[in-house]
Amino acid sequence: MSIKCGIVGLPNVGKSTLFNALTSQKIDAENFPFCTIEPNIARVNIPDERLNKLSNLVSPEKVIPSFMEFVDIAGLVKGAHSGEGLGNKFLSHIRETQCFAHVIRCFEDENVIHVEGRVSPIDDLETIETELILADLEVVSKRRESVQKKLRSGDKTTQKEFDILEKIQINLDNNKPVRDIDFEDNDKVFLKQLQLVTSKPFFFIANIHEDEEKNMHLAELEEYAKQHNLEILKVFAKAEGELIDLEQEERKEYLEMMGLKEPALNTIIRKGYEMLDLFSYFTAGPKEVRAWSIKRNSTAPQAAGKIHTDFERGFIKAEVIGFDDYIECGGELKAKEQGKLRLEGKEYIVKDGDVIHFKFNV
Repeated sequence: MSIKCGIVGLPNVGKSTLFNALTSQKIDAENFPFCTIEPNIARVNIPDERLNKLSNLVSPEKVIPSFMEFVDIAGLVKGAHSGEGLGNKFLSHIRETQCFAHVIRCFEDENVIHVEGRVSPIDDLETIETELILADLEVVSKRRESVQKKLRSGDKTTQKEFDILEKIQINLDNNKPVRDIDFEDNDKVFLKQLQLVTSKPFFFIANIHEDEEKNMHLAELEEYAKQHNLEILKVFAKAEGELIDLEQEERKEYLEMMGLKEPALNTIIRKGYEMLDLFSYFTAGPKEVRAWSIKRNSTAPQAAGKIHTDFERGFIKAEVIGFDDYIECGGELKAKEQGKLRLEGKEYIVKDGDVIHFKFNV
């Protein structure tokens, strides 16, 4: 299954512009609402300097990074939960993602219209959150009515489902998204079936202008984020999108002019990756150096299964070298000689950056 991060927000806040910058694509990003109808999807490599360090040592034929998919989703407006604008499409597309980035416009520009007629980051933020909560309330209410009819049977599973739905509905009625509700571990299978959009992890992106004087709404968003303990990633979506066609050296100079060591887009890509509780381990050999995405707390057989199901099914052991040891020793051979290679079994929890060779037999 592919890893998908949705890019959401009101129309004309810069979602498609950001998508273009993230993915080096040139989809339509016009100055009118609902320019995006069907979602645009692109695969994006996870920036990871460790791959370069490994490939410099190994000199492989190929270098293959981890990746995730970004999905540019149609803009949402007030009343989307009941089908206004492209609400039904928006909600169906966002349910197919594992997390989402909420883009909020913080700059004034008379040449870029705002769907509400004025720029207000807090109003935009609350509009999106309210619509998502209302959409989930509709799903939960219908499911609750259906489950309630079966309660007379006395089935314990039915009662448990009803209790979970009632708990969710009470919290949603109080504007509390599902992700902020505490659940028992054995509730999560049922929760996954519901596909509630406010259960998904998310982060905020403040779309700002190169001209600081135009970013007159950034301070109020930052203050709101501070009060609500939210993280805001700032990005010059339009400016960074213009870097796509530049040579590497020109791009570096342009970034330095904006006070950036690397594209802010790299931070967004990594953030989406982290929000899903993912990290990378590596395989390294003469044919390829490759990063593999896995969930935190994955065991060695589960990590092996990312390469091929036979690796997990026939797992025997894993030869593991920590990334720092691999680099400091100058590669696998020296790491072995210095006792840095470990043999790990089925219970081993893979660490971020582990360089692994799996032994298996099917």
